[in-house]
Amino acid sequence: MIDERGRGAGRTNEIYGGDMAHGLNHCCGVFGIIGHSEAARLAYLGLYALQHRGQESCGIATTNLGAMFVERGMGEVADVFDGDRLDRLPGRAAIGHVRYSTAGASNLANSQPVRIESRRGSIALGHNGNLVNAGQLRVHLEQQGSIFTSSSDTEVLLHLLARSECEGILDALIDAVGQARGAFTMTLLTNESLMGVRDPLGFRPLSIGHVDGAIVLASETCAFDLIGAQFIRDVQPGEVIEIGDQAVGSEAALKAIAAGPGAAAPGFRSMQPWRRQPERRCIFEHVYFARPDSQLFGAGVMDGRKRMGTILAQEAPTDADMVVPVPDGGTFAALGYAAEAGLPFEPALIRNHYVGRTFIEPRQAIRHFGVKVKLNPVASVTKGKRVVLVDDSIVRGTTSAKIVEMMRNAGAREVHVRVSSPPYVSPCYYGIDTPYRDDLVAANYSADEICEQIGADSLAYLSHAGLQRSLPDGDVSYCGACFTGEYPTPLGSELESRMELFEPVGSGPAKAHRGH
Repeated sequence: MIDERGRGAGRTNEIYGGDMAHGLNHCCGVFGIIGHSEAARLAYLGLYALQHRGQESCGIATTNLGAMFVERGMGEVADVFDGDRLDRLPGRAAIGHVRYSTAGASNLANSQPVRIESRRGSIALGHNGNLVNAGQLRVHLEQQGSIFTSSSDTEVLLHLLARSECEGILDALIDAVGQARGAFTMTLLTNESLMGVRDPLGFRPLSIGHVDGAIVLASETCAFDLIGAQFIRDVQPGEVIEIGDQAVGSEAALKAIAAGPGAAAPGFRSMQPWRRQPERRCIFEHVYFARPDSQLFGAGVMDGRKRMGTILAQEAPTDADMVVPVPDGGTFAALGYAAEAGLPFEPALIRNHYVGRTFIEPRQAIRHFGVKVKLNPVASVTKGKRVVLVDDSIVRGTTSAKIVEMMRNAGAREVHVRVSSPPYVSPCYYGIDTPYRDDLVAANYSADEICEQIGADSLAYLSHAGLQRSLPDGDVSYCGACFTGEYPTPLGSELESRMELFEPVGSGPAKAHRGH
């Protein structure tokens, strides 16, 4: 999925997003480690592996001899941190965070981890997700005298934590998080322990592993692979874990961690303090956000995307000469489609991996420059051919139209667009930066109309049932509100006011064909 988000007039374009700049932006990534002499450097590497989840800002917090240290900055991990900055982060425990703003403005004040000083000592928090009742909680806290220094909903959680009347930090955390609604995966660092939390519905992923006796938490298992950590299990929905120094290098602690929620050992505690609810894992993590080499919610991401392409080929076959992915999101679905359809897989759209966030346009405007600087078709492969162009989603549709035009200019005789997810018709309020419903093309136009707008010969989406079939437990365990408009939690009043009161016209048949 790609979509450009140029800002401002003139000759400078800023391209926002992850693998490619598109209309949906990644949520955030969290990392934590306790019991390692190079905790800050391993946190740095973990964040590097999670960079795809957020490129706006990043930060690391460590604790050492009763003191807490925090370094944060705007930009990507390799740009913010160098050896000197990491040397300012001593200690054997650390948490890290990469951010793309989904609640709160893009500035340093909203970067994470956020640290506070409280009667319980120093506390640092990193958060992935969105609280749908953050506005109401913030108003209540302000009425009680709280002063906020940022617009992030993460600070709301810290105020709830600091004001809790519970004695212990773990009980205070449970009290604070129990007042929140929505999606939240968190790592929390104190002078004594590392903690991890997943919300009761399990929207966002969090895994636990170990390396050299240290215990590690991360949003995705690809962070474990980079630092040589071994995956133990996923933190479960509604689970709160606390890891202290006694757990470091302890076989008893590793056994307790592997045993699941409710287990305990010296230095390790786990509990599920809230009422159990049906899981609602974010289905778009599998469609696009997670790295393909991660294990997510107990399943391989790459394998799931290949199955999406396989089922899409079964649902929407077409006469063609080759299958071409829109990199990087459409690559593995295209592999599955090509294998099922018996067609050659041709990576005939070449991505420029060295496009920065800002570049200078030539004074004489170049048509579709924002897309051309990132993607370029191989005309010798596509000339005279009927092409199946596979992408993971269409958000606004503007970039899809430009890519179809590029393929035709490269000599493609026909361009059939296949999308390995259902029509994206509703905004996400659980940690993904999505446009308003008015800007979602599938919420306002039928598949036939979208096909006409992007200039394709045909357009077909993967059905919702097909997407569910491609994933483990897909029939009961996933949130698909972005595809259905059915939200698994009540929304706050300020979010409800943003929702349109009409059903999207694009919610009908998800396949269209256009005459030549």
